[in-house]
Formats: sequence, structure tokens, C-alpha cells
Amino acid sequence: MGTTDFGQVLTAMITPFTSEGGVNYALAEKLAAHLADNGTDTLVICGTTGESPTLSWDEEYNLFQVVQQAVSGKAKIIAGTGSNSTQEAISATQKANKLGLDGSLQVVPYYNKPPQEGLYQHFKEVAQAVPDLPLMLYNIPGRTGQTLLPETVARLADVPNINAIKEASGSLEQVSQIRRLTPPDFAIYSGDDALTLPMLSVGGTGVVSVASHLVGKQMQQMIAAFKQGQVEQATKIHLQLLPLFKGLFLTTNPIPVKAALALQGWDVDYLRLPLCSASAAIKQELQAILESIDSQ
Repeated sequence: MGTTDFGQVLTAMITPFTSEGGVNYALAEKLAAHLADNGTDTLVICGTTGESPTLSWDEEYNLFQVVQQAVSGKAKIIAGTGSNSTQEAISATQKANKLGLDGSLQVVPYYNKPPQEGLYQHFKEVAQAVPDLPLMLYNIPGRTGQTLLPETVARLADVPNINAIKEASGSLEQVSQIRRLTPPDFAIYSGDDALTLPMLSVGGTGVVSVASHLVGKQMQQMIAAFKQGQVEQATKIHLQLLPLFKGLFLTTNPIPVKAALALQGWDVDYLRLPLCSASAAIKQELQAILESIDSQ
């Protein structure tokens, strides 16, 4: 199976909740359609930004279907169906695969800290259970407690339907090593908005973005400029957006992005415990950042 093109800007979509704490499916539908019209090539549903740890499998499955209807033909969909239990990941991924989605995001198993061989076996088993579904690995050691090493990524890139990674280790050296060890059609996506441009310079493909909820079109422009050799223009956009990239991580993601969207009129400032809404000070800071970007 060849590479699957998820595009350049993938949005790790938030999950809207009602004030009572239920999933707001109608608003999820509306937001997904809005994102697809504003620079998003692919929506990643039920990832970290979607508060996956506090969603039930049923809620996730419903979200996949609602978003699929909302963006049909306009954007691709990657389902976050990873788990720290291999059997659970297989079962959720097989179920999502029956919907005919475009791919699955598979996070490094968290908390149980598998060795590299365990990680290799885990992802290989999941991939073999859904041979027709493209998989994106997701390395985020700050949340999982374990790093997926470049050598392991290279072994996994030999599995026919593992053809991308979301790399959120924050290390350009790690990204460079992955690029050196994997085939050219293996896609490497930045998991940090602020590292998108630097990662492109060492062979990255694009970004799985939080900021694209707010500046998807500018992210597209930055990546396009870089790929067309207009490095100064790409750098200019990167530096303009940098305060927002930083602002969206003033506290735990997705607290700030939900607050920023709420400032723009989206009724999404509800989170599930143990996450909670942003403080007044953070909201004020985000407001100032959004105004400064709008005025540029």
C-alpha cells in the first residue's frame, strides 16, 4: 500500500461539551464543517486535544460518525483509537474502520511504559488487525512517559499500512533521525505548532495542529511558502503566529484553545474534570494575542 495523503494541516479537533457535561454533537458538526472550510485538510478526532481520556468509546464512535457526515468530501478524518491496552486499541480501531474513515491515530501506550520491542509489537498487531486502514503513530513522551525511538519507527515504517507519525517529542534531532531512517513517502507531522516550520526544514510533511482551530489558513500559507522555497515569507508567518502557538500552551491543552474559541463566539468553554476552564488571567492574555494577530 502506498502513502496516504493526509495533507499539510491536520487539526486535532476539540470535543465540544454542553454545560451539563454531555458531548455537544451538533456543535461538533458545526465546528468540523467550519474547520474544513478554513484551512484544515484532515480532522483528527478524539486525540489529546479532543479530551479522549474522559470520553467513552461510545461517545468517540458517535463523534466519528457525526464529523464524517459534516465534512464528507471536504476533509479527511483520522480517528484517535489508540489505547495503552493492545486489545482495546485493536477493538476500537476495527470498529472505527467499519465507518470507512481515512486513518487512525495510535498513541504510544501510556502509563505502562513498554520497552521498544513491546511498542513495536503493539503497533504491528494493531496495524495487522486493520490491514486496509492507514495508521499514524503518535509519539508524545511528555504525556505517555515513554519515547518511541527513531529505530523503532523505522521498523514500523516497514509495516504496509503504517505510513505516518505525529512527532511531539519536541526534538528536531529525533525528527531528523526518523527522516533519515524511513522511506521518503513516510509522512512526519509536527505535534507542536511552534515546531512546524523547523521540522519542515529537516523533512517534515506538515502539522497536527491545535492553532489551526483559529489560524488554519495562515498555517497553510506558511507551509506552502516554505515548500515553494519562500523561506523568508514562511519565517515571517511563523513569527507572527508564534505568540498564539505559545499562548495555546499557557496551561494544559485543550484548556487555552477552548477559551480562545469561546472568545471568538464558539460556545465551547466547557471541559470535563480533571480539566477545568482557563483562569481570567489566561483568557485576558489570549484575548490580547488574538487581537494582535487580527491587527497584523
